[in-house]
Amino acid sequence: MEIAIITGSLRAESYNRRLAKALTKLAPEDIDFKFVEIGDLPLYNQDDDDNQAASVRRLKSEISSADGVMFVTPEYNRSLPGVLKNAIDHASRPYGESAWAGKPAGVIGVSIGAIGTAIAQQNLRKILAYLDMPTLGQPEAFIQVKPGLFDDDGNIGPDSRKFLQGWVDRFIDWVREHSKAD
Repeated sequence: MEIAIITGSLRAESYNRRLAKALTKLAPEDIDFKFVEIGDLPLYNQDDDDNQAASVRRLKSEISSADGVMFVTPEYNRSLPGVLKNAIDHASRPYGESAWAGKPAGVIGVSIGAIGTAIAQQNLRKILAYLDMPTLGQPEAFIQVKPGLFDDDGNIGPDSRKFLQGWVDRFIDWVREHSKAD
């Protein structure tokens, strides 16, 4: 089974990229993860729907070939980052040719703020519902960056491991239940 991972941050030392990498280590060995690049996409313009850039075609192909999608996003100004929305818009177009439709999804994120990425995740969930992506509802995971979240090797630290292991396990089960690859 292949899971596409989309991180909503382009920053090299992104907490969300670190979280995504650490979460992959909690999954069973039969799961393949593909980190999907979104930083090379042009700004979405409907005029380009009939002649999509190579990076857009690659994005759509990677989403289409995946069994599920894990979104790991920061929160910018109480919403999802523009780069993530841009990627979502590109892969949903042209109308009727969405790569997202029917793909099971999970939403998680980490922030230095006390509420984690709660509002960004709720905004993202509304978009995914419109795109016909069955999205894992529970457990919700609004993670705050605190000392010990990651160990020195980039793994999830002991204080958060049980909860995040449970999230990963439930997400993998969700994808297996809802994937069209069966």
